[in-house]
Amino acid sequence: MADKLNLTEAEWLEKLGPERYHILRQAGTERPFTGKYERNKDTGTYVCGGCGAPLFASDEKFDSGCGWPSYTAPLPSAPIDELVDTSHGMIRTEVRCARCDGHLGHVFPDGPAPTGLRYCINSASLDFEPKE
Repeated sequence: MADKLNLTEAEWLEKLGPERYHILRQAGTERPFTGKYERNKDTGTYVCGGCGAPLFASDEKFDSGCGWPSYTAPLPSAPIDELVDTSHGMIRTEVRCARCDGHLGHVFPDGPAPTGLRYCINSASLDFEPKE
């Protein structure tokens, strides 16, 4: 993994803009069915919108019907941290980029085989690199 990316909050806001800053740095979320990658079916790699680290392959993406891009697993080398999130009166598993500490979304145990997992990720937390 590349070195940890550490910026000041002012630098993050300038780099990301208000919406992406709110989601990646303040653990916000976008409204369901509004993200630019929710219906994307192109082949390529989804990378962290904060630091560019490769996170998910398009062949792991599936239509969960939840309103956010969903994946069965991250890339084997993805810098992903999973943390207990007790906000909003429930217990969930938050997914963060380990390189920049950006909030990506949550992972749930209700996905399809073979993993049984659903990585529910905000489009605003991601960029997409199409396969050439």
